[in-house]
Amino acid sequence: MKDKRGVIMGVANDASIAWAVAEVVHKEGARLAFTYPNEAIYKRVSSLRDSLQAECPIIKCDVSEPGDIQQAFSRIKEQWGEIDFVLHAIAFSDRHQLTGRYVDTTRDNFLKTLDISCYSLTEICKEVSAIMPNGGSILALTYLGANRVIPHYNVMGVAKAALESSVRYLAADLGPQNIRVNAISSGTIRTAASSGIGDFHYIMSWNKNNSPLRRNVLPAEVGKSALYMLSDLSSAVTGDVHYVDCGYNIIGMKAVDAPDLIIND
Repeated sequence: MKDKRGVIMGVANDASIAWAVAEVVHKEGARLAFTYPNEAIYKRVSSLRDSLQAECPIIKCDVSEPGDIQQAFSRIKEQWGEIDFVLHAIAFSDRHQLTGRYVDTTRDNFLKTLDISCYSLTEICKEVSAIMPNGGSILALTYLGANRVIPHYNVMGVAKAALESSVRYLAADLGPQNIRVNAISSGTIRTAASSGIGDFHYIMSWNKNNSPLRRNVLPAEVGKSALYMLSDLSSAVTGDVHYVDCGYNIIGMKAVDAPDLIIND
């Protein structure tokens, strides 16, 4: 990754998977830029950036605001001219609607969740493709709730399913430009986002006790897999969802509120 230039989108704090990825690729020589959606996140990202002891631009980009994505990548183009990779680690849903039933999701929350968690990747890919003249890698983060019912994941699971489908279509669109689009599906990791999922401690415990490796995945392990996906090591891989979850996805789990209902395929 020496001298590769990339944009990390979605760092919230030092427990973020996006930050774990940033640390790994930075260690391997990548030059990084970070985006932030608001001033509160800017302060955290700025502090983390300083810990890298490297010159890393920090650029405002609230993907829910019209024009922000275009302006952010316009600024990146002005500073760097071109880039080699992007990490999309952006998702949002009303946490109060992740504790009940999916059927009770409101229209407003459904649309906002899909817009921020899924459509933003499409818009980012469109902007990024204009500043990747030599090809590159775009990587998104997803979760098992995209293809199996996970208790209390609700509309976020629907958004991740749409995200994974988008990855395949975007890979087909951008492949002729030698731009690869993939996703990593990590196991259960305690982050600011996952803490909003109801009974998340139960899911963490279930995964630890039932996955083949009998433990939960570590953020740094997702970072190492991201290093592979973002670098030329995976030059022939695109449209793929890469699982990093200690084998969690091969077991399945039971719903918290319906112990007799098996919800894996």
